[in-house]
Amino acid sequence: MSSVAAPVADRLAVIGLGLIGSSLLRAARAQGAARVCVGYDHDADIRDTARVLDIADHIEDALSAAVSEADLIIIATPVGVIGDVATAIAPHLRPGAIVSDVGSVKAAVAEAFAATLPKHVHGVPGHPVAGTEQSGPEAGFAALFAARWCILTPGPETDAEAVARLSAFWRRLGATVELMSPDHHDRVLAVTSHLPHLIAYTIVGVASDLEQVTEAEVVKFSAGGFRDFTRIAASDPTMWRDVFLNNREAVLELLGRFTEDLIALQRAIRWGEGETLHEHFTRTRAIRREVIETGQDTAAPDFGRRPAPDDQA
Repeated sequence: MSSVAAPVADRLAVIGLGLIGSSLLRAARAQGAARVCVGYDHDADIRDTARVLDIADHIEDALSAAVSEADLIIIATPVGVIGDVATAIAPHLRPGAIVSDVGSVKAAVAEAFAATLPKHVHGVPGHPVAGTEQSGPEAGFAALFAARWCILTPGPETDAEAVARLSAFWRRLGATVELMSPDHHDRVLAVTSHLPHLIAYTIVGVASDLEQVTEAEVVKFSAGGFRDFTRIAASDPTMWRDVFLNNREAVLELLGRFTEDLIALQRAIRWGEGETLHEHFTRTRAIRREVIETGQDTAAPDFGRRPAPDDQA
């Protein structure tokens, strides 16, 4: 007989019921990662929607009620308000509780946890590297974290058992856990996520502003690279506003480097330096192969997109 694994958490509380938060609750229930799953959102309409969707055992109307009995609390709000949420829940946390988050900036969260959480709880910042361009509780799904990375950034004084329990929770949801320092995380994500989003927002904005290209033409011919930028640029604006404001040093450093490289390419194009362009494109093409080899994407044609039903034979 096969045995069912015991829950990692007795009572899980998720604060913020957007894409990530609602997916967390769905995944925890589907995988039996918590005995009881509780959700809370400051927006009453979102709480009502979450109840209709039945994504948790309880949707609480008060933040204090959501966290007071929880042994694992995950804050799934935009990065800009994580510190405020941590301050609000601090008086209501039970001794030994683990408090984590899902933000894609970690140094700011680590500082907020250190400044606000009481000594009798364990703050372990976290970042599941997963998501879509959709938002809201309706957009969540249980398999969002399967075969994805989850980065935890505990401090040197963080309780090792708490880190192990949180790691086990994320592994139960299907993620592969990696540990690193908050500052290192922010530099890595600035390269792999934050700067690409900034570029996507810029390119889509520039295209919409060009007077010689009508909006209809931009949409009509978006099957090229522009389409891929529009997917990224459709991400939640509040979340990305907070990301850039809270990881400004790493992003600005990389943006400076990007600007220098862009100017170098501009010069090569202006002066017809074909060999320079070819060498650059050859080197960057190799990165795509490495992404595929590490399982972060598929080599299927058209970036793995499935054709529309009408296009299928």
